Amino acid sequence: MLHWRIFKFGFSESKLLKFGLVQLQQFASSGSGRVVRCMSASEKSHQALQSPVCSYNEWDPLEEVIVGRVEGATVPHFSLEVKSYIYESDWPFFSRFSGKPFPEEYVKKAKEQVEEFCNILEQEGIKVRRPDLMDFAEVYKTPHFQSSGMYAAMPRDVLLVVGDEIIEAPMAWRSRFFEYCSYRSLIKEYFKQGAKWTTAPKPTMSDDLYDQEYLSLPSDDRRKLAMTEGKSILTEFEPCFDAADFMRAGRDIFVQRSQVTNDFGIEWMRRHLGERGYRVHKLSFDDPNPLHIDATFNVIGPGLVLYNRERPCHQVEMFHKAGWTIVEPPAPLMSDSHSMWLSSKWLSMNVLMLDPKRVVVEKDETTTQKMFENLGIKCIPISFKFCNSLGGGFHCWTMDIRRRGVLESYL
Repeated sequence: MLHWRIFKFGFSESKLLKFGLVQLQQFASSGSGRVVRCMSASEKSHQALQSPVCSYNEWDPLEEVIVGRVEGATVPHFSLEVKSYIYESDWPFFSRFSGKPFPEEYVKKAKEQVEEFCNILEQEGIKVRRPDLMDFAEVYKTPHFQSSGMYAAMPRDVLLVVGDEIIEAPMAWRSRFFEYCSYRSLIKEYFKQGAKWTTAPKPTMSDDLYDQEYLSLPSDDRRKLAMTEGKSILTEFEPCFDAADFMRAGRDIFVQRSQVTNDFGIEWMRRHLGERGYRVHKLSFDDPNPLHIDATFNVIGPGLVLYNRERPCHQVEMFHKAGWTIVEPPAPLMSDSHSMWLSSKWLSMNVLMLDPKRVVVEKDETTTQKMFENLGIKCIPISFKFCNSLGGGFHCWTMDIRRRGVLESYL
């Protein structure tokens, strides 16, 4: 028996299936201002500096994507902000391997899996781009801290594409301070071809950004404060956020405050995107250790969202009123014996939509596949468990650069 249920609130089949080749144009739309459409490749061939970057949501037909690399993956320096997120049972691992490569057997298998993932995406007609290689074990020093790096495995954490704009996230972990460098060659290429490029204010990551007393609290108290007061290791000294705490649905963008995203960072994004007609909605969940929204709340279609039943959303009524379909995925099937140092087994819902009717999903998560089949969505199963061990699922390991679609409102 599947442990999931669907609440349907009236979205028509035609709306769930709506997609196709469209032009990049602006025109009057009854009651909702302007609608922006993306151009097809043939239509933009004669246009100078027409942006190759165009993506408004998580489900329109995918044409180009950045996929992360496992090479050089380094266990993050076991500093205060990392320690506050990692569960105590994994502290010995981080104490032992801090600043060193991840275990070789996991890296080798993860590389095989991500390369197969890239091959399948290309077979599906999607252009795959990769970040530059870097030596993440190299120690660097700023006026405020010293650290080694981490990896270029999760472009979703570093970059956010909103329309034709690429936004570099400031991040919150010191081990990820220079991670953006792996993507700069690609970003400069996109910019020269017409994309917008924005770098959010880079935090100093001085001690003032972190609550020095937070980690001294018993773990149960920290988890309770996270759920009841939204408390985390971060102060509001300066804005910071990971891009993976944001979820796009056309005009509406959802975000959570987490162990890597503070209210200062959310407000910076709200003002920045608000100038272009986007609405940023802050959500909160019964999550004792929030970090990245896409294994908690994953919008996979117009008015269609995967909703983690173990982390209820305090603002769920907003989606009920809008007539959204809320799907509770089945419990993950991953064995407890499989190492998950930086994430939870709920990466089973961290899927990548290739279009409204195709999804990339973990091969061994058969009940999740059945859920998608019942929704009329074709599954492309791929083995990815060793990539999961490094901290992300299919959504985390990718950043969609271009999806063929239209900017709309769904709330």
